[in-house]
Amino acid sequence: MPRTIEVLPDRVANQIAAGEVVERPASVVKELVENALDARATRIDIEIERGGKRRIRVTDDGVGMGREDALASLNRHATSKIRAASDLQSVGTFGFRGEALPSIAAVSRLTLQTKAESDPLGTRVRVNGGTITGFDDTPRRRGTTVEVSTLFFNAPARSKFLKAVGAEARAVSDVVSVLALANASVGFGLTSGGRVLLELPPASDLTARVAALWGREEATTLIALSTESDGIEVRGLIQRPDAAKSGFRRAHLFVNGRPFRSPALLASVDRGYRTTISEKVRPWAFLYLRMPPGTVDMNVHPAKAEVRFRDAAVVESIVEEAVRAALTSDSSAATLDTELAAPQLVVREPRPPRPGRTREEESQTSLFLSADAAGSAGAAASPDIAASSGTAASSGAVATPDASSGEIVAPDASVGATGQGGSTDRDDQEVPGVDVEPTPVLKELPRLWQVLSTYVLAETREGLIIIDQHSAHERILFERLSRAFEESGQTGQRLLFPLTIRLSKAEYEQVEALTGILNRVGFEVEGFGGNTIIVHAVPDPHPYFDAERCLREMITDLVAGSDLTRSAKNQHEKIAMTFACKGAIKAGQTLSESEMQELFDQLLATELPYHDVHGRPTIVRLSKSELERKFGR
Repeated sequence: MPRTIEVLPDRVANQIAAGEVVERPASVVKELVENALDARATRIDIEIERGGKRRIRVTDDGVGMGREDALASLNRHATSKIRAASDLQSVGTFGFRGEALPSIAAVSRLTLQTKAESDPLGTRVRVNGGTITGFDDTPRRRGTTVEVSTLFFNAPARSKFLKAVGAEARAVSDVVSVLALANASVGFGLTSGGRVLLELPPASDLTARVAALWGREEATTLIALSTESDGIEVRGLIQRPDAAKSGFRRAHLFVNGRPFRSPALLASVDRGYRTTISEKVRPWAFLYLRMPPGTVDMNVHPAKAEVRFRDAAVVESIVEEAVRAALTSDSSAATLDTELAAPQLVVREPRPPRPGRTREEESQTSLFLSADAAGSAGAAASPDIAASSGTAASSGAVATPDASSGEIVAPDASVGATGQGGSTDRDDQEVPGVDVEPTPVLKELPRLWQVLSTYVLAETREGLIIIDQHSAHERILFERLSRAFEESGQTGQRLLFPLTIRLSKAEYEQVEALTGILNRVGFEVEGFGGNTIIVHAVPDPHPYFDAERCLREMITDLVAGSDLTRSAKNQHEKIAMTFACKGAIKAGQTLSESEMQELFDQLLATELPYHDVHGRPTIVRLSKSELERKFGR
């Protein structure tokens, strides 16, 4: 039988191999810029013509190469990054396979110019379709320039799949933007047909780089995130829930300096936002992971776009908790300031597990949750709020911004005054597992005002905070009911005259399915037949509560579905979110001074005080400096 298997010529093999690395002009730019970064460049300039189809030119001021290295770099699997397979476990560079440059050269006309610091002259090498056609000396400064022209001239089938010039140029811009995010200290320039697309000077921090890419206004919607656990460091920026929108999102992940894709890790980011955004909202995220060698495999994808974690579940859990912790910080609060300082990446200690609690049944005669329950839960959950159980309510002192950090903190527990609407004699209670620094205290009553029967204004030493009374109470009720579900539920108030409510068939079936959970909320419901229910008891979250209206709206929302209910992780959370939304005090409700005080105190005692379950802000900050700027002081 005649032989049918033949060894492909080197040129054909190289063109096939190039297809795994070079898909379009953006792939070329990515590989060349990564080489420049590996060469310790501090400035990289990229020029493209016709979206990179006609010409790509990348110039850097890195260490450069001598002649021998310049020629060797055009051979497949020639690299200075690794020497053995074991080196892959600790590779710290972008490139390591030795495939990028020869793959690009195989499907283009390429000119390489480079010079090392110690060489008197540089070297110029010309390559045509993978074949070196000549090399000579050239005067130039230290660094490397690679010019790629007529990409895919010898692979017409591949060339036909390229998109329009504008689309290819945008793809190049996206690649450069991602690499610029990974290397904020490096300057980048990108021009297309002589038009400047990007001009990014070296940035002092990530926030400055984001501002340079997408504008200062977008950068001010981001909050810092930083944590370390099990040898894994996570830092970066995430978007405030109130600024996040549905549809397109900017989400970039980096591990040990390398950008990568991971839908699973982005899903863990979204889980961290749970109960602060609706299902369709996609917040921006820029996350940087630092991990020990051996815990992550970089050699998974030909384009190095994917990685594999040794314990992906642990990494995802750490990211979720890091996002959650960042949302407890007062930096996540909305602000009216137009000029804000860049968020600082401050490492915070991981939040300790919530301690186990038992709670006696409580009278719900006050406007909100009793100070005992709210204070112990909120203080334990949020290290940023330096308060013992019920401190704010018992002291009558308003939470104030720390003079050095600007964070809103609750008053010190040592202040022992009788509160308005709260219980007393709780000054000696401690926050389990949380070490807090002493915080400034105002020993006089807070200055609180209600505006438009909807907002509560509180004066702090640094300005004003504005509280949306409905959103604030929504957060309080949600966390109260969530804790109740963890324990034994909450007891409703029995009605002297039970309510009879007629429902649609779908609504009646929904109530039947959820009777047990509704009872734990405080609604004692009994089926009466004919799609009619009898309500014997109802919760009593505040004096203005309309139980029948709340129950009807809850049932309608649960039957119809909504972004809010779809974002819940389970049925208990769905009920808690819906009840909080429908049962909270409404805009337009006049509050007494003591009710405003209690609202303020109990909000700051929650785990996530700055956003309601829809993602709307509960607190908006207005600094003294912004006020003075508005008035020209």
